[in-house]
Amino acid sequence: RYGNTTAATIPLGLRDAVEEGRVRKGDLVLLVAVGAGYTTGGILLRWAY
Repeated sequence: RYGNTTAATIPLGLRDAVEEGRVRKGDLVLLVAVGAGYTTGGILLRWAY
């Protein structure tokens, strides 16, 4: 749908999930990214909107 979005992939996916009703107020949301080599990052948050 979007093509290669690189750094915008996570926020775009989160926006789509919210718009489609898959994320609601109070839900726990896990965001994970994997980079080159052994680079990874993640956050667990509670959706407040």
